[in-house]
Amino acid sequence: MSTSQTTQFVRLRVDLVLEITDAEALTGTALETLAAERVASAASTPGAPDGDSAEEGTHADEAVGEDAAEAVAALIDPFDLVGEMPGVELAQASWDSEVIDYDPDAEDWTVGDDEDDAFYGIEDNGTDDEEAVDVTQR
Repeated sequence: MSTSQTTQFVRLRVDLVLEITDAEALTGTALETLAAERVASAASTPGAPDGDSAEEGTHADEAVGEDAAEAVAALIDPFDLVGEMPGVELAQASWDSEVIDYDPDAEDWTVGDDEDDAFYGIEDNGTDDEEAVDVTQR
């Protein structure tokens, strides 16, 4: 069977550093987006109990209001990155965000760190190439 006849999965790892220049605008947009998603969800499932979703919504709103990183995570939609790409279907996505100390001029600044390797299942093979390994076998 040729490569073109088999399904292939590609992991796309993107590491971005964003500078928050207007936390109030960011938080406001994230809260508006969360509210709109709740309205759309309620409209798509009429008659569904909303007790859990209201509690989850309150928790999400509080997290977004307190942490710019949470606001960024609330606004990111991985489907937007690949939704219009022909021949590609998003199989799985996960993401998170965190506030970091960022100094691009520091000698030890890197985009990722070695701790990420275990999460992504990457083993250092002494080259610039990355090798996927099954970390459950360790």
